[in-house]
Amino acid sequence: MTERWVILDRDGVINVDSDEFVKSPEEWLPLPGSLEAIAELNRHGFKVVVITNQSGLARGLFDLASLAAMHEKMRGMLAELGGQVEAIYFCPHGPKEQCQCRKPKAGMYKAFASDKSVDLSSVYAVGDSYRDIEAARAAGARPVLVKTGKGLQTLHNHPRLNLPIFENLYDAAKYIASNS
Repeated sequence: MTERWVILDRDGVINVDSDEFVKSPEEWLPLPGSLEAIAELNRHGFKVVVITNQSGLARGLFDLASLAAMHEKMRGMLAELGGQVEAIYFCPHGPKEQCQCRKPKAGMYKAFASDKSVDLSSVYAVGDSYRDIEAARAAGARPVLVKTGKGLQTLHNHPRLNLPIFENLYDAAKYIASNS
């Protein structure tokens, strides 16, 4: 059987987002139902990968050890629920660095697809911002929007989005599990 994957943005989809950036494990707080959603996807045979911009690194707001500690906290909390994330791809660059990995560019999606030999055309990519949608589309993945994080603002700024939209990651996960 072919491996089935789901791509998730992190801040605003899995955990509470902050305009001041999530800078430490103490500040990393899961959104209600998000970790349960990942565990539910796993139970339905999906592997989950996180693809996230982390410009706080370039801005000097936190270091790689702090980022790793945040991800360890997430993985530990997921394990308690029987869930797991297979891989985490992050862009450490700031918005002005013109890298190819920072969303809305598709670099991290393409790296994931190459690393895991995945055809992105069948992969749902759940995000809360317009740049998540743009990156998913540029990579040939199937974008899904959640209203958590920046999702409501994204809907307000782009009212004619033609894609599945859900209240939160748990509702998106139920849709993905029943439509794949």
